[in-house]
Amino acid sequence: MRALFWLLTLIALAIGLALLGRISDGYVLWVIPPWRIELSLNLFVLAQLLALLVAYLLLRAIDKTLNLPRVVGEYRARRARLRDERAATEALRLLWEGRYGHALKSAGKVGAGGMKCPAAGAASSAVLAALVGLKAAHALHDPERIAVWLARARATAPDKSDWRTARLMIEADLALETRSFDLAQAALDELSPKERRQISALRLDLRLARGRGEWAGMLRITRLLEKHKALTAAQALPLRLRAQRGMLDGMQDEPAQLVRYWKDVPAAERLDLPLAQCAARALNSAGACAESARLIEDYLDDQWESALLEDYVNCAGGDVLGRIAHCEKWLHEHANDAALLLALGRLCVRQQLWGKAQSYLEASLAIAANCAVHIELARLCDQLERLDEANRHYRAAAKCMAPGQAHPSHPPLAGRMLGSI
Repeated sequence: MRALFWLLTLIALAIGLALLGRISDGYVLWVIPPWRIELSLNLFVLAQLLALLVAYLLLRAIDKTLNLPRVVGEYRARRARLRDERAATEALRLLWEGRYGHALKSAGKVGAGGMKCPAAGAASSAVLAALVGLKAAHALHDPERIAVWLARARATAPDKSDWRTARLMIEADLALETRSFDLAQAALDELSPKERRQISALRLDLRLARGRGEWAGMLRITRLLEKHKALTAAQALPLRLRAQRGMLDGMQDEPAQLVRYWKDVPAAERLDLPLAQCAARALNSAGACAESARLIEDYLDDQWESALLEDYVNCAGGDVLGRIAHCEKWLHEHANDAALLLALGRLCVRQQLWGKAQSYLEASLAIAANCAVHIELARLCDQLERLDEANRHYRAAAKCMAPGQAHPSHPPLAGRMLGSI
């Protein structure tokens, strides 16, 4: 419809000009002595229009000729930019494919044209190629090429560029992979507070805190990532427990603080066996046997784990008779637990209840053969000067233990057997 409208307009204009030309009787007279030129007005108008057209075309040709070097330069720059973009894209694809050597070659082609004033697109391609080359060199474990590409990345992505954050994140990630925690910290410190709160930066902070053993920071970041749905509950739980074990290890010299911290641990996490063992051992190391025993008793009253009984027995101080009574209470519910019978036997030996100790240890041995039970019976027989029975238990313990292996809480068997003989 639009084309038809313009066609009708042009036809009407042509008809109007033709009618105007027929009506006009004017003429133009040029006098250049001794000549005199007389032209009709219509021919003069046409000649003027034609002269203007020729002048315009001539000036346009001169302008194009003068601008030809600039146009050629722009064309070459455009071709170089497209070539760099293709090379950078190819390098990125090869990096994702795991072809690191080929990725380095493709990244090295970017900027090969030697443009002095690259455009924005060419600058982006150079930064992308530098970052790809850095990751590829790191994957190949080539320190020389890592240094080269790192310098190139810093040169192409300075502090005021749009690619600065990407460069810093990659530097921190690669530093963490090589356990260069100081370099990773320096890279992360250059991020702004807003950038530091991004999930990807928080993940790097979590790795840094874990590598440095900064357990309080690790616990805080884990909870923050879990709150933002960046970690599932199943992923966050082992991280929280690891951080809490580290914090408990650091409180071995402060039992009161350790007890307060343990009370603040969520109830669900207090039921984690390694965490409870860590807390009990830290209290044992600090000599806080009463607190350690109370912790283990609370745990075992809620959830039975016989592995905790060793830590329950190991602390030399505290109320031994109270622990014996508590174990005997558990024995009503777990009568066939060999570890519980062994713990009772050890506690009775410590309290010099020889008869009860022997009965508990023999009951444990009847349920499950154990080198530790033989050793305890041998020690007990030594105390009672029943050397034949002691030697028999020493030999039984030596048979069930691997060559060269000794029980961690007792001296080597050979020396003890020689001493008893």
